[in-house]
Amino acid sequence: MKLRDFVIRRMILAIPVVFGVVTITWILSYIVGDPIAMYITERTPPAAIPGIRAIHGLDEPLYVQYFYYISSLLRGDWGQSRSVGGDMPVLEVIARRLPATTELAIVAMVFAVVLGIPLGILSATKKDKPVDHVTRVFALAGVSMPIFWFGLLLKYLLYYQFGVWHLPNLPGDGRIDNELWKALLGNSRGYVPITNFILVDSILYGEPWGFIDGVTHLIMPGFCLGYLTLAIVTRMMRSSMLEVLKEDYITLARSKGLKERVVIYRHALRNAMIPTVTVIGLAFGGLMSGAVLTETIFNWDGLGVWATRAILQSDIAAINGFTLLVALIFVGANLIVDLIYGALDPRIRFG
Repeated sequence: MKLRDFVIRRMILAIPVVFGVVTITWILSYIVGDPIAMYITERTPPAAIPGIRAIHGLDEPLYVQYFYYISSLLRGDWGQSRSVGGDMPVLEVIARRLPATTELAIVAMVFAVVLGIPLGILSATKKDKPVDHVTRVFALAGVSMPIFWFGLLLKYLLYYQFGVWHLPNLPGDGRIDNELWKALLGNSRGYVPITNFILVDSILYGEPWGFIDGVTHLIMPGFCLGYLTLAIVTRMMRSSMLEVLKEDYITLARSKGLKERVVIYRHALRNAMIPTVTVIGLAFGGLMSGAVLTETIFNWDGLGVWATRAILQSDIAAINGFTLLVALIFVGANLIVDLIYGALDPRIRFG
């Protein structure tokens, strides 16, 4: 099977998953309340509601309403979100907030992968030695600590207490220092988004201090979010590597007199990476769908904060839109994981 055919087949198989998510969210919107809430706000005149119902087909039988709902999604009309301080299309809210979550997720995932895989390999190759015990405790702490508690602890130590230690404290909230951006750009509005990626925009503006400001704001939330994923990746990498090192072909490679480094990195690592890649893909999908607790603690204006506000304010359109976005992200993450499988395992052939 060629790579193109494999991708097409996986995308076709993903359609029932997305269709099921859309159907469930549509049914739940009826259970929770009147679906007209997706298209009106508190400022909508009561006299206009019947007309809005007719425009969106909400005065039709249920099966017709479902067809109209699917048609609206395909046209890009995902409803109006009320939980952003005003009436705004859901897709516009996603376009504004997705870069913030993407930036944070990439930093957290790079941190987790760059440290987690080597730590897992080191722990497996030094099984039951002091470095293995330290690594296991480090990973166990990461999967055991509630992320909201860890985030608050980081803020207490690195934001509130740095002044006591006479060290420069890290930013505690938000993505930028708007006063700094006002001084850098020489305007009264401060930072004006170009791509909504702070680091990218600072490069486009040609402001190195703006880039440094974005990086410093990413340190605490990125570490908080990445530590949990780091712990999971480390544990999975260690477990997979230990299983692979027991295989006969590893014993054969050692008996041939190959250096241990060659045995580990050329023969064992590729097979040990397969289950680890699965965990990484699912974890990245979770990070991209919005780290609700981390974004809330650090006031990170991304998808997680928006989803929290939508739930608290019963913003049906926003909840449905966020749920559909999460489904699409996980479908994409699983597709990428399947493609990486083909690169790691030669038994999986695309063509």
